[in-house]
Amino acid sequence: MPNSSRPLATVILAAGQGKRMQDPTKPKVLYEIAGIPIVGHVLQLAKGIGSERTIVIVGFGKEKVIKYASSSFPETEFAVQAEQLGTGHAMQQTANLLENYSGDILVLYGDVPLLSASTVQNLLEVHENSGALATVLSAIFEDPAGYGRIVRTHDEKYLEAIIEDRDANPEVKAIKEINSGIYVFQAKYLYPALSQLKADNNQKEYYLTDVFKILIAEFGSSSVAISQTLNSIEVSGINTKEQLLELEKIYLKTA
Repeated sequence: MPNSSRPLATVILAAGQGKRMQDPTKPKVLYEIAGIPIVGHVLQLAKGIGSERTIVIVGFGKEKVIKYASSSFPETEFAVQAEQLGTGHAMQQTANLLENYSGDILVLYGDVPLLSASTVQNLLEVHENSGALATVLSAIFEDPAGYGRIVRTHDEKYLEAIIEDRDANPEVKAIKEINSGIYVFQAKYLYPALSQLKADNNQKEYYLTDVFKILIAEFGSSSVAISQTLNSIEVSGINTKEQLLELEKIYLKTA
């Protein structure tokens, strides 16, 4: 059960196709590790930490994902992201379910199966104890190329910015602390910020990371806290069959 005194809802982003997995008919989150679909590991985590509600955002192959999740985890709710227009857009699809929610909202990914309950519990504790409006899970990568970098405030306690690899200058590129993409938000601050997102970037997508810019601009530099995991493999996602096999080996060693 969660140590937090606030109610917890978990949102799992699972709308992507996974084109690099080489099967155009199969949603990426239904590939298996140790006989369990990847998203099943994430749903089990959400259940294990005592989530009051769990919402899976579906898109590609949604009928297959809904069939699996609703049969294995019957209390799961679903939101549909018909077009994949970014992580911020995905979260906007949960507004009618959660915008009046009184607790915290944890954001997980359907293709990140090795995240542990203890790491998430620590994230939730940092979030509540700091009084932050949002908290980012970070990790140290020896080779952080391709990842958004965590730029901390001068006192090192809070988030100043997340700078994407493609936008980073050499000084920022030298930072080894990366954004895992896993977050927790106070719901009452999340949805007003989501409504302000703009797709003014080359990809024409709505980025969930822009919510942090909005919160920091509106509520100050202590708005967004950081919880760092010491086990970077936990935040690894799956984009290829090679990565699937690699994470399965690690899972079987630690299971």
